[in-house]
Amino acid sequence: MRQEWEPEDLIEVWTLLEDDMKRVRNKSGATRLGFALLLKFFEVEARFPESAKEMPTAAVEYVAQQVKVPAQAWASYDWQGDRIKRHRKEIREAYGFRANTEEDQERLAQWLAAELCPVELSRERLAAAVVARCRNDHIEPPAPKQVGRLVGRAVKDFEARFCRSTLERLTHATRSRLEDLVAGGEETDEGVDGDGAVAGGGRSHFAELKTDPGAPGLESLLAEVNKLQRVRKLQLPADLFADVSEKLVDAWRARASKEYPANLERMKPPRRLTLLAALCHVRQTEITDSLVDLFIQLVLKINTRAERRVEKELGAELKKVRGKEAMLLRVAEAALSEPAGTVRRVIFPVVGGEKTLKALAAEAAANEARYKARVRTVLRSSYSAHWRRMLSPLLKALELKCNNTAYRPVMDAIDLLKRYLEQPLKEGAFFDEAETVPLEGVVPDQWRAAVVDDKGRVERIPYELCVLVSLRDALRRREIWVVGANRWRNPEDDLPADFEDNRDVHYAAIRQPQDAGEFIDALQGKLRTSLDRFERALAEGTTGGVAIVKKRGEPWIRVSPGRSRRSRSRWWRSRGRSSGGGAPSTCWTS
Repeated sequence: MRQEWEPEDLIEVWTLLEDDMKRVRNKSGATRLGFALLLKFFEVEARFPESAKEMPTAAVEYVAQQVKVPAQAWASYDWQGDRIKRHRKEIREAYGFRANTEEDQERLAQWLAAELCPVELSRERLAAAVVARCRNDHIEPPAPKQVGRLVGRAVKDFEARFCRSTLERLTHATRSRLEDLVAGGEETDEGVDGDGAVAGGGRSHFAELKTDPGAPGLESLLAEVNKLQRVRKLQLPADLFADVSEKLVDAWRARASKEYPANLERMKPPRRLTLLAALCHVRQTEITDSLVDLFIQLVLKINTRAERRVEKELGAELKKVRGKEAMLLRVAEAALSEPAGTVRRVIFPVVGGEKTLKALAAEAAANEARYKARVRTVLRSSYSAHWRRMLSPLLKALELKCNNTAYRPVMDAIDLLKRYLEQPLKEGAFFDEAETVPLEGVVPDQWRAAVVDDKGRVERIPYELCVLVSLRDALRRREIWVVGANRWRNPEDDLPADFEDNRDVHYAAIRQPQDAGEFIDALQGKLRTSLDRFERALAEGTTGGVAIVKKRGEPWIRVSPGRSRRSRSRWWRSRGRSSGGGAPSTCWTS
């Protein structure tokens, strides 16, 4: 019961109505005030207060005024005698309630263990559910401390049942491997698998299992692959927690991750094995997600490093075109002096005519082509010498699936790479001529000459690069998904199980129309409005440091590093946009 009450709340909740006044008419003094307070308290809480201190002072004073008894009389109300028992019985009958019995409490504990404990972890909410259930059944709920003990018993019963159910689904071999994770002392031959490694991995693997991946790099990726393989060797059933809420499994995983091996070893087997199974089950999914994240980051990292290296090599040379800076200055001055004039009349004379501009354009195009060709060469070199080590472990570790036939070429290309994983490049730098190598939808036009030679043969190294980029893009679009992942799982699993039967309810929950055309029209309208605001801000110079520039001849969004993030956030918020996002990213340079 809350202790602070506003005057209007007191009037609404604690006012004695006509029927209430009839019930207190035959009572006087402290008995009259005590009965009236218990009556209104029960009306609000569906229970009686545990002591006089639980009654709000403001309520005591307000009710005392109504029954014309001094508020101080409340302190002399008898809480132990037969009178309060008669008062409680009378109040229960007035509201159609009855006192709870041991049978009621047993049924409540069973109901909690069977219905609520599997989906609700908060003991406070479980206790509130008990009170609500009692109110609904017109039963006076137990005292708060009794409710707490009842909830504790229900949770204990549920956890024991949950542990037994989990244990029954584990094979003896899996149980043994899980036990090895926390077993102390010397390893025996019984804990060794066919490869000669400890099946469970020992305590070192238990500690490693709980660690997050390191910074994006080849070694981090290979370490995650190794970690995933070791977890899979435990051979946990795929449907181990299929009928259990994710929230519950995550809670047991969190509890297991905080325990030391020695503490787990001292627990009873059902509880210990359930904690370890929950930890390994969730970590297997998390490691799979981390592996996909690392792959996506590494593909971008490989490209970025190649671009930076080429920019460093060619940057100085590309800037040393004789007279280019002076010519650019003359063009700028001429354009500013006569902005309304035509290019032929204003610009051509200051640069030496149309022929000169065509020569400059051709030179720039040649430099761009040279830049891209050099990037491709550096990519190929760094991939074959270093990064290619990730290909075989990655493709063996991830089970990829696709629901979109448009991405079938990418899946076919991945299958092709898998068939050639065991064939060294020394035995053949090209795919067998009898192979059907998917090119459309996998190899960009700019890479075609680097992938296919003049004899029509497909070279493996550049082709693998193109496949990895296509895979990265498909994963980011969720067109290709990973079995056993969570964030990168089948996108169809994102929908609620009852989505088709209750589409209107789910669409209403996210405030979106069911008609695709209506959704697209509204989205396009928002985009047009935002672009119009951005265009006006560009013209007025009020973008907060955001500008459209050219990078290697292509449009690029630039955010000035001199501006603080806070100022940019204020600008975007003033135009109805969030402050997230940034400049677009690129993959292999085309």
